[in-house]
Amino acid sequence: MPRQMAVSLCTIFFPSTSKGVSLTMARERGQLIFLEGLKSSVDVFFQAQEEPHPLQFLREASAGNLEPLYQFVREALRPVDDGEATWKCPVLLVDDLSVLLSLGLGAVAVLDFIHYCRATVCQELKGNVVALVHDSGDAEDEENNILLYGLSHQSHLILRAEGLATGFCKDVHGQLRILWRRPSKPTARQDQSLTYQYKIQDRSVSFFAKGMSPAVL
Repeated sequence: MPRQMAVSLCTIFFPSTSKGVSLTMARERGQLIFLEGLKSSVDVFFQAQEEPHPLQFLREASAGNLEPLYQFVREALRPVDDGEATWKCPVLLVDDLSVLLSLGLGAVAVLDFIHYCRATVCQELKGNVVALVHDSGDAEDEENNILLYGLSHQSHLILRAEGLATGFCKDVHGQLRILWRRPSKPTARQDQSLTYQYKIQDRSVSFFAKGMSPAVL
């Protein structure tokens, strides 16, 4: 199992998935480092910090410096004393980047943060970065659009969850658009785009090809 690091900028709960992967157990085994943004933000405001906090920008007059947050990621990936790399094929999960905009950061600063994380996680350690961004659907929300398009431009795999154009349906809750971008090589195939519909159940999600449900024509 690839080792994972999760940076949560909101309160989230990690249950065991239907495939038997428990992030709680992974954390106990040292396979997961978790930074909870809500709890950490309280620490920033109400507790004295001897060293720069990953969310130090919350106390700055002009929010825009995410270097401490990147250093938190970098420090967690640092090899142990004997020089052996602790993390093999790490996965950095960020949930979610849109919250940073609500906290006063600009889209460029957030994109710079992701750029440095990609350079460390993807290029140096041959891992992956997974980030969540909300699409507000508001054409006037320029900062969110810059973040959304900028991150999409950098990504090799884009998963876009959205509702049905036909409206609410009790048997089909939405659809998932998948865009898989391949390296720009002369022999490479073109980008592949797929669309699946899904239904959220009690402990799992069912996916099926578009149009296969009799509820949606």
